[in-house]
Amino acid sequence: MAFTPTKTLADKVRKDFPILHQEVHGKSLVYLDNAATSQKPLAVLNAWRDYYEQYNSNVHRGAHFLSAKATDAYEAARDKVANFINAKSRQEIVYTRNASEAINLVAYSWGMNNLQPGDEIILSVMEHHSNIVPWQFVAQKTGAVLKFVELTPEESFDLEQFKKLISEKTKLVSVVHISNTLGCINPVKEIAEIAHRYYAKFLMDACQSVPHMPIDVQEIDCDWLVASGHKMCAPTGIGFLYGKLELVEAMPPFLGGGEMIAEVYLDHSTYADLPHKFEAGTPAIGEAIALGAAIDYLTNISIGMDKIHAYEAELTAYLFEQLEQIPQIRIYGPKPNAQGEGRSALAAFTAEGIHANDLATLLDQEGVAIRSGHHCTQPLHCYLGLAGTARASLSFYNTSEEIDVFIKALKETLDFFASVFSE
Repeated sequence: MAFTPTKTLADKVRKDFPILHQEVHGKSLVYLDNAATSQKPLAVLNAWRDYYEQYNSNVHRGAHFLSAKATDAYEAARDKVANFINAKSRQEIVYTRNASEAINLVAYSWGMNNLQPGDEIILSVMEHHSNIVPWQFVAQKTGAVLKFVELTPEESFDLEQFKKLISEKTKLVSVVHISNTLGCINPVKEIAEIAHRYYAKFLMDACQSVPHMPIDVQEIDCDWLVASGHKMCAPTGIGFLYGKLELVEAMPPFLGGGEMIAEVYLDHSTYADLPHKFEAGTPAIGEAIALGAAIDYLTNISIGMDKIHAYEAELTAYLFEQLEQIPQIRIYGPKPNAQGEGRSALAAFTAEGIHANDLATLLDQEGVAIRSGHHCTQPLHCYLGLAGTARASLSFYNTSEEIDVFIKALKETLDFFASVFSE
């Protein structure tokens, strides 16, 4: 299979990621754990460091030069986020620590105030724990009922079952865009349309899609979207919530304290305008600025989200082509087409009789970093009858040569276990 476009893009970007050029256990690092967190380019690291070295100051609160410069950079990053996902207004973008906090914000601010006994919340069995546990809290407090969409025989979102499950009682549908275990790309635009037909709201967990493909919230017509910066080349500790303006205007504050107020009296307070009423206390300023730098990097004319998506699809086709030649393993989720489209650039798999943690440990000795366990999707693994899976996940700085190293190490690891079991 030809890989000229992939090599060209990889050659452009790998120089920007110093961590990719180090050795682990005496072997060149092959980092295939991008669904857990991405690596950070120099442009992002420099933006974060420049803030602390050159204009460290609190935002919105000072009249001096440093505070003004920090505020400008912090709010410019918000504009970049809004443009990145095509929000109508910068007021629709709320900074959070991560996607988990963003979901909790919606759960507590909207869910606790709008759901009543008997109301229904529809999730899917593939959801990350962050998109299950907050709704369990809400259901316990409000009397709402949780319902779950199951999988098709191809192990993707069962849209037909969803159509039967939704009803006039449904008030919220909250679904992941791309499963971090199955790799399936869920039909979020159609899900949103069906939800709205029943006057239900739709929250989209975009953690695994925002870093890998263009996202347009207006086209999808989601009511809320959540994402984590650390999966899109930004630092940890920063994420964001998108919410339709009329929705977030009506939602009460999630946390109280400084920054989110207009006026404070001893017996009551009034709240700041959007988005600040949801951003209590001193925010992660350097991290937000670095998130803006990450978006600049991802949307750079020489990279761009369209190119990233096409490039990762090519890598996906090659990864599956190689994995499917190993008879001992079973891959979960739908298969990509010949061009690598139809699923994301990750593969969760098991090998009969071998624990996923053992696979990951031995691959690490060869310098190959993959993930093992339930990937914060324990209900999905229970649904599939699995204790855990091994997962290799790709990003735009990976290469076909790294896949070759992974496949070689995987085959050698499987051969090792086969020889041990045969003794």
